[in-house]
Amino acid sequence: MNFIRSTLVFAWIVISIIPMGLALVFCTLFLPHDKLWWWFAVPWLKGVVGAARILGGVQYRLHGEDNLPAADDMRRVILCPKHQSTWETFFFPSMTSHPLAYVFKKELLRIPIFGWCIGSLGMIHIDRGKRSEAWSKVAEQGQVLMDRGKWVIMFPEGTRIERGKKGNYKSGATRLAVTTGAYVIPIAVTSGRCWPARSFSFLPGTIDVSIGEPVPSEGREAGELMEEVERWIEAEMHRLDPQAYP
Repeated sequence: MNFIRSTLVFAWIVISIIPMGLALVFCTLFLPHDKLWWWFAVPWLKGVVGAARILGGVQYRLHGEDNLPAADDMRRVILCPKHQSTWETFFFPSMTSHPLAYVFKKELLRIPIFGWCIGSLGMIHIDRGKRSEAWSKVAEQGQVLMDRGKWVIMFPEGTRIERGKKGNYKSGATRLAVTTGAYVIPIAVTSGRCWPARSFSFLPGTIDVSIGEPVPSEGREAGELMEEVERWIEAEMHRLDPQAYP
């Protein structure tokens, strides 16, 4: 049954992205990034989360939603979520009050339609093989995008981590926050419970998403600020998913 559910969800993703993606790419000729985001990206992403819920049996609970600044709040914000599966990459852009800019490896731009879309939405693509150049690009473009009202989202562990495990938290997000004066919002996500890392199978259940309070970066050191983010996320993960942590 799970195989059938998962196949239906992924079929919907593949089939739906073709017309939506081509329409988005075409509209880049005469629409600004923010219009493309709200008219194309957000509806499609909500559709993916809805397909996972209806067809895949993947529900979610949201905790601490009031900690997200409102649409008219122009503070610079960097979201720092736990990363256990692909689900959260669809979910966060579908529910935030501001457009999001992901920091992602440039190789994703080569994916037909999907890569073209993310390349058209004003995000930050980097060459991971050139670390110093990558950081300069993140700092420069991150400042510009946040000044335009976007939020930046960076997974501090850098890659998907198996349920019940902890990756190496890197200070890139807090370094950017200190450089730009942004607030950092830590987020715990138990998506590995329903969509295990590096898996194409959904497990019916409920994902908990817990949003922490915005942490100011003014006067902070990037390393110790990330340590605070890490402590909050990992403590919240233990609280939300105690079965995963012996």
